[in-house]
Amino acid sequence: MKEIEKNLNGAGMRIGIVQSRFNPVICEGLLAACRAQLVQQGVSEADITLASVPGALEIPLVLQRMAQSGKFDALIALGAVIRGDTYHFEIVANESARGVSEVQLHGGLPIANAILTTNVDEQAEERMNTKGTEAALVAIEMANLLKELA
Repeated sequence: MKEIEKNLNGAGMRIGIVQSRFNPVICEGLLAACRAQLVQQGVSEADITLASVPGALEIPLVLQRMAQSGKFDALIALGAVIRGDTYHFEIVANESARGVSEVQLHGGLPIANAILTTNVDEQAEERMNTKGTEAALVAIEMANLLKELA
């Protein structure tokens, strides 16, 4: 049996990041952790492209444009949706996740989804470093896996 090994070497990879500006402290924390991990894995700063959008619902459209461009090996979605007093949380959380998944499946490009969905700010703050780091690793691993399968 041939087993494809996990490969976290990001050298030569071009990564696109779409970051929400809503909940800026959390989103900046996600970005800092993600960016640091990408560089640690060998991705050049010059090969990382960041686009910011107003909120989580706008992320899928920009991911779609990036996927269609053919300029990237993998994409990363960064954002924070924190529960409020209305049903709006469910709409934003569900629709942003659905949109990211649709872009990934239709575009054939791996997308690491690090749009946090939490009940309170403190939960998001606790998760931002871990999830930002994980998003970088997922993007690199999936890009390498798809290259291996080509």
